[in-house]
Amino acid sequence: MKTNRSLLVIQSVQGKIHSPRAGKNPYRINRNGMPQILPATGGITYNVQIGDTCMGWVGDHVEPGVSIQSENDAENIALNLLACIGNEARVITGDAKGAKGFVTGKHGGIDHVLIYFKKSDLEKMAINDTILIKAQGQGLEIVSHEDIKCMNIDPELFEKLGITVDNEGILEIPIVTEVPAYLMGSGIGSPTAFSGDYDIMTGDSEANKEFGIDKLRFGDIVLLRDCDNTFGREYLKGAVSVGVVVHSDCIKSGHGPGVTVIMSSKTTKIKGVKDSNANIANYLSVQD
Repeated sequence: MKTNRSLLVIQSVQGKIHSPRAGKNPYRINRNGMPQILPATGGITYNVQIGDTCMGWVGDHVEPGVSIQSENDAENIALNLLACIGNEARVITGDAKGAKGFVTGKHGGIDHVLIYFKKSDLEKMAINDTILIKAQGQGLEIVSHEDIKCMNIDPELFEKLGITVDNEGILEIPIVTEVPAYLMGSGIGSPTAFSGDYDIMTGDSEANKEFGIDKLRFGDIVLLRDCDNTFGREYLKGAVSVGVVVHSDCIKSGHGPGVTVIMSSKTTKIKGVKDSNANIANYLSVQD
């Protein structure tokens, strides 16, 4: 399968480790109307990383590893647009200077870029440490499959996904599970899928079991049925999107594990092949 990888620009973007925040009213209201105080987005999350379950944590929208953001709004938009899953990230200030990791996802709304580092490196990091990303991936195209829009993924990681093409020209990609469009919630209607994520709703426990959502892990690759992400995010019968699980389950109505999309087609040109090992932690050899 041939791509335009050799033509893609590699460009620096950077941000600082972003502290968790809380308002004067610190409560988060769960889907049953009950207020809770919980860990949520931002900071350095020491005991949650890709490959771990994204379900059951005592938290809300928990982001694995390190969460970064730029203090400049325009620069943060560029950071969130250009950083792609699998891009190399390097710490350039603080006690962990020189440590390398990689981007694991992008979280819309809070507009964080999420990054994996080894646990030993996390212990040396602090809020406001600066991290530089070698951004590459936006504009990736598959030759002779221009109707499939690729986004948000490093081309080297893309080549590790085990994608094949069948005799009818349909792309077959390993996935952990398929999710129907009626379970996609927060983030629907966003004007672009080249930044951020949108959530699998988890309020129905039977649906969680039926589609294997209760077993999802950070970094799992999932197929979204009848979901069009080629421009914005919407329902379209026959469309197929593929994405990576980037943040944890949530307590709020209409929310759940977040998915950053990496491929989308308005037609059934993408087919999922069930594989429990379809997780970026495996493709990028995460060991701790």
